[in-house]
Amino acid sequence: MRCVVTGAAGFIGSHLCEYLLSQGDEVIGIDCFTGYYDPRRKEINLAGARQYDRFRLVREDILGAPLAELLDGADVVFHLAGQPGVRPSWGADFATYVWRNVLATQVLLESARLVGLAKLVYASSSSVYGDAESYPTAETLRPRPVSPYGVTKLAAEHLCELYRVGFGVPTVSLRLFTVYGPRQRPDMAFSRLVRAGLGGGTFELYGAGTQTRDFTYVQDVVGAMRSAARSTFTGVANIGGGSRTSMNEVLEIVSALAGEPDIRRLPRMRGDVRDTAADTQTAFEGFGYVPQVPLRRGLALMVEAERPAISV
Repeated sequence: MRCVVTGAAGFIGSHLCEYLLSQGDEVIGIDCFTGYYDPRRKEINLAGARQYDRFRLVREDILGAPLAELLDGADVVFHLAGQPGVRPSWGADFATYVWRNVLATQVLLESARLVGLAKLVYASSSSVYGDAESYPTAETLRPRPVSPYGVTKLAAEHLCELYRVGFGVPTVSLRLFTVYGPRQRPDMAFSRLVRAGLGGGTFELYGAGTQTRDFTYVQDVVGAMRSAARSTFTGVANIGGGSRTSMNEVLEIVSALAGEPDIRRLPRMRGDVRDTAADTQTAFEGFGYVPQVPLRRGLALMVEAERPAISV
């Protein structure tokens, strides 16, 4: 396939680029290297993709990029660009979330409707559910986001559906459940926890640790994205890891794999959901999705990837 990946230098985006390239696809990666975290980490993220001559990086913001030119001849667009983070999305920073998550998606869809894509795959989030009414949570349940971040991800989802119904753009919105793995953003819990365990530092845990998440390994996610792109499925689907685990259980696993960090327990933060668990039947029926990497194995891979950086 000829693919365009927005947010190509990010955690999931860089893994997706490498996976697509390993499957023989051509990839144009678009990323504007925002300062949400150190852009130098994003440069490192792309080291694997840069080894392929079928990869080209375009350093542009979607809102100013020559999208008609970049999408010309593309089979699939994977839209992963956006402003991440639940906790910083309140207050004045909300404007940035609207700009990068909602407006950027609409501009991309406007260009996509003129191209004749085989598929546009949008990376949505389990944050759209908020505190769900039941678990595991199916796509038919009413979304009730509890953070401004979740609101913008849901708004972008609605835009994808509008362009799918109104203009025939074949969109898929994948609601990703707590993605983890090597190169995870430095502000995310597993990244902080692994580094604290390996380096003997302090890990700040928000809440009592009894909150649960459906943790999903990044390679399962990128495999799902490519499978969705190659299928006839359109619409919305959950992508989860297959098991619901508490943070206290995660602490035990990481302590055994990397060493026991000092735990500093803090109050639960506004916008954090209590639990998540994905019903993935729609993804299974639509494009054969079955998670392959159990949590302990995924955490072991993450620890081994991080160990050399800690020892330097």
